[in-house]
Amino acid sequence: MLFTPINIGGMNIPNRFVRSATHEWMAKSDGTPTSRIGDLYEKLAINEVGLIITGYAYVNPKGKSDLFQQGIYEDKFINPYREIVSRVHKYDSKIVLQISHGGRQTMITTDNPYVLAPSSVIETTKGITPEEMTENEVLDTIEDFAQAVRRAKEAGFDGVQLHCAHGFLLSNFISPYTNRRKDRWGGSTEKRTQIILDIMVRIRELVGEKYPILVKLNVTDGFKPGSRRHALDAPESIEIAKILAKNGVSAIEVSGGIAEAGDELFRKCIDSPEKEAYYKDYAKMIKKQINVPVILVGGIRSKKIMEMLLMEDYADMISLCRPLIAEPDLVIKLKKGETDISKCVSCNLCSDENGIKCNYNFNK
Repeated sequence: MLFTPINIGGMNIPNRFVRSATHEWMAKSDGTPTSRIGDLYEKLAINEVGLIITGYAYVNPKGKSDLFQQGIYEDKFINPYREIVSRVHKYDSKIVLQISHGGRQTMITTDNPYVLAPSSVIETTKGITPEEMTENEVLDTIEDFAQAVRRAKEAGFDGVQLHCAHGFLLSNFISPYTNRRKDRWGGSTEKRTQIILDIMVRIRELVGEKYPILVKLNVTDGFKPGSRRHALDAPESIEIAKILAKNGVSAIEVSGGIAEAGDELFRKCIDSPEKEAYYKDYAKMIKKQINVPVILVGGIRSKKIMEMLLMEDYADMISLCRPLIAEPDLVIKLKKGETDISKCVSCNLCSDENGIKCNYNFNK
């Protein structure tokens, strides 16, 4: 099944492999994507990664999360992205732009001295308390996301992915830990999900009904049970997935964790099958409840586990981050039987501000 095609919202993908969105540290300071980013995506396409999801692109300068992060907040980005997309489209791969707003993870700079979030809940890893967004700021952000999708479509991307995970703005809204609002964007599960639905409505007004909209969804904030009274986890995250699927989302990528939960985001030492696919149980519960494809990310390393996840209905697609940094040709190797497992040791040394790359010394 790993090498069988799949259709997502009208997007025909040649196999079940996804390059999960990964910050590359390769854009210009204003967010303009560079040829280095194109080199990276083209290499993945050459090596038959079925679906490439870009590093997160911020929809407003007030939502920038990291140095050398890609942007999509102005029309000036359309042509540079178009050049990159055309390089990928020389091959069979599809490419989707992930779009985001930093929320509580936004960088503080002299030009942007404060952080916006649904509620003023301190971000404990940085000791920063964000400003609660006004209604107009929420409405402006909805428009920012929708206009970003319009730009992505004009640039030729096959679809977009809304980043609703990992402590960024949209995941701040869906989590009861970070959303304490009393208006129409806070309170019940449905109200905390409303901003995503409002974004979806505005997207459809701009680009039509058939453009694929994927979501990367936090299924858990990642805190240890009982350590936070109000935190996102199952069964509520399953209900959120159901709401999204019923309202036009084309596929859901299951992920989890926020910075305050420690090493949940990028678990280290994935050195046995038992440690792989650490969100698989969430994915299986969600897959039983929705009728759109489920993509699973999180510590997946071996062909045996990949095949099991598909055959036993945990997921429809396998999403890889660090393994494709260590081995951009991993899909080809698996296809040809040259390997059964990624050489990635989950050391996280690939997070390199000079540009992502595997910095592990395999000869030591």
